[in-house]
Amino acid sequence: MSNFDDDYSEDEFTEQESRTNPVRARMKQLEKENREKDALLAKYAETEKKLNFMEAGIDTSDPKFKYFLKGYDGELTPEAIREAALEAQLIAPTESVVDTDKNAWRETNRIAAGAESSPPPKGWIQRINDADSEQEMMSIFAEAQAQGIDLSNI
Repeated sequence: MSNFDDDYSEDEFTEQESRTNPVRARMKQLEKENREKDALLAKYAETEKKLNFMEAGIDTSDPKFKYFLKGYDGELTPEAIREAALEAQLIAPTESVVDTDKNAWRETNRIAAGAESSPPPKGWIQRINDADSEQEMMSIFAEAQAQGIDLSNI
């Protein structure tokens, strides 16, 4: 090694250069700032991409989505990403895309369950007590007689 390498470190050389050529020193400073800003911009773009993937319903930490995340080159909106993931069969369709027959069966079951929960019909004695007129009472007796029920001993 030469005495030059031993006597001067790079920082000392830069300091000497900046004293002799201030334009070159400022240029180096701007280049360094530019590199830092480029790194921040790349980090921001990667973070924004991951956020859009997460909004689309894709777990970015799951290894099975690793290649999809790296290889996706479409539009970076959650809707477009979700469509591409559905097309690649990486995620299941959401409820709105699911078969409408399922929804129809659910509705039918809900209605049937509601019909079973209705109160039981009133008994004969309750109906007679609630009757407002003699004619309504006579129709209750006639109905009971038609069904083979004897209400005369009540």
